[in-house]
Amino acid sequence: MQGELAALMAAGLWAMATVMFGRLGKALPPLGLNLAKGAIALVLLTLTLLLLGQNTAGLDRQTTGLLALSGGIGIGLGDTAYFATINRLGPRRALLLETLSTPLAALLALVVLQETLTPQAWLGIGLTLAGVGWVIAERVPSGVTPGRVDFRGVCYGILAALGQATGAVLSRAALADTAVDPLWSSLLRLTGGCVIILGILRYQGSVAGALRPLRSPRLLLGVAIAAVLGTYLAIYLQQMALKYAATGVAQALTSTSPLFVLPLAVALGDRVSLRAAAGAGVALAGIAILVNG
Repeated sequence: MQGELAALMAAGLWAMATVMFGRLGKALPPLGLNLAKGAIALVLLTLTLLLLGQNTAGLDRQTTGLLALSGGIGIGLGDTAYFATINRLGPRRALLLETLSTPLAALLALVVLQETLTPQAWLGIGLTLAGVGWVIAERVPSGVTPGRVDFRGVCYGILAALGQATGAVLSRAALADTAVDPLWSSLLRLTGGCVIILGILRYQGSVAGALRPLRSPRLLLGVAIAAVLGTYLAIYLQQMALKYAATGVAQALTSTSPLFVLPLAVALGDRVSLRAAAGAGVALAGIAILVNG
């Protein structure tokens, strides 16, 4: 139950941060935004570990390498491919492809970790993904031509889902049945991710240029608040979920962010359709099965 609740809390925080990142992304390039929020979260995690005096129990060389690799693949490469998917397919189709990370994570965990799921868990995952997919696919995103398939965008989406799934399985391998604290795993994952993002930015051009908009105090404050919610807190909760819940279950529950966006949309004055509400209901039924399974 602890892992499942942590996953749902992470999804809720990611939903709030996504609304903020959507607005901040108009002033800051995606990779620059990703690096900025990661760097802020790294500082906060380091300070938290120092204040709590958290020991490094279980962090041998192999575990440290697994967590850094998990962040490099999941946060660095996976998120980069996800940004490319959004640019080519729009956010709704990108989110729809991202739901592939759940079955991919479950299958990878079965092969790599010999981690099996009960039929009830698979039913819960299926209902959750069906509900989320129904909500996301409600309408064609603006700026995307109906009926036209961008195969490169689809490939980016599949690579993003595979990156997230691989990162989740590597984290699970390092966290399950070990003394490693989720705070340390969050720090190591973010470090690996930021190293990859920094390398991509250096390859593309000037890192300073990507971060130049942050000279605006108002923009920097917005990024900091979103980083606290969507990176510092959410990644810690995601790591807690992967420590105490099976990979497929944790990944399914953390992919429910679009459902949490619905009440936020209502609060911001948007209209939520009956179809979106029905999809949310189906997903909630799946969540209930996973949490109580």
